[in-house]
Amino acid sequence: MTKRRSRGDGGLHWDERRNRWIASVTVGYTPEGKRIVRRASGKTKTEAKDKLKEIHRDHDDGLTVATGNYTVADAVRNWLEFGLTGRDVATVENRTILANTHVIPALGARKLRELTADDVDRWLANKAETLSTRTLLDIRSILKRAVSRAQARDKVKRNVVLLCEVPRGKPGRPSKSLTLNQAEAVLNAATGKPLHAYVVLSLLIGARTEELRALTWSHVDLEGRPDAEPPVPPSIMVWRSVRAHEDTKTQRSRRTLAMPKRCVDALQVHRERQNAIRRTAGTKWRDMDLVFCTRFGTALAAGNVRRSFRAIVRDAGLTAQDWTPREMRHSFVSLLSDSGVPLENISRLVGHQGTAVTEKVYRKQIRPVLLEGAEAMDVIFPMRQGEA
Repeated sequence: MTKRRSRGDGGLHWDERRNRWIASVTVGYTPEGKRIVRRASGKTKTEAKDKLKEIHRDHDDGLTVATGNYTVADAVRNWLEFGLTGRDVATVENRTILANTHVIPALGARKLRELTADDVDRWLANKAETLSTRTLLDIRSILKRAVSRAQARDKVKRNVVLLCEVPRGKPGRPSKSLTLNQAEAVLNAATGKPLHAYVVLSLLIGARTEELRALTWSHVDLEGRPDAEPPVPPSIMVWRSVRAHEDTKTQRSRRTLAMPKRCVDALQVHRERQNAIRRTAGTKWRDMDLVFCTRFGTALAAGNVRRSFRAIVRDAGLTAQDWTPREMRHSFVSLLSDSGVPLENISRLVGHQGTAVTEKVYRKQIRPVLLEGAEAMDVIFPMRQGEA
């Protein structure tokens, strides 16, 4: 006669309808007092018994609510729904697209408990053939955070994604900057267009595109205080952005910048133009105090700016698809560096924490600043007459 299992050890029985052995065990109770039962099945009694032992091991390890059919797709979707609270709308949209395009189709069907580091390594290696390193970092981060969230909720014992390194992907699109002649051509092509003042500010003060899209008239001083001692020039307060909570990218990015006269002139013309548009819109106008807005006063989307900017670039005689609005900021750094402005000053103007950040981000735009060694060696080893 088969020995009866002890209380709490679970049970095994044959299911005629499914034609499989079923293992079941009570692992706890809900707040309402209902039993939490975990079940597993196997074609043989031994297989079902082994799965019963696995449920007991998980219970002993504290995984009291783990289920065997919880997949990678379940974990990723749970993270997308609850793990991005408070993040910028654009960030949520970007992570959702990456997850639905690259993570879930490739790994989603895999049971989370059975996901291995080898699975993740093979997935990343395959994606490295078509994606940039930056995108590989992003999709690995999505998977890592999704599994970490599942781990914190006892869905899986460990996060195997932490064991995997990101391979080098395809080279990304290199950043570049406008030359002085190209910048002048873009400024001239923008004259008379709705985005003229936007282009002038981007090129002449180096504000980020997300900072300009959030700029309000209350943060623009077109008059200054010329009678003050010392005189206060016209300025722009870069205190907001279209990021979550309207904060700038970093605390150091919150800065007040004096404006060149060309910027002041462009903004004065822009304000007159906007007032005419406001009168035309009438009751449809939404007064959000935005400097750059739609014909109804609402905020510009990034796509609006990109399309208008590329039309200007095309009129300037450049290839439109080769340029994006953010590269006007790169051009600002490059033009200042070529003019001999010290790196420390450039770093403050663009709102970086220090020169190290500026050198890293704009290393291709900054002219060489460590000249002392070359100048000293030219004195020590001067060129001899006749040397090539």
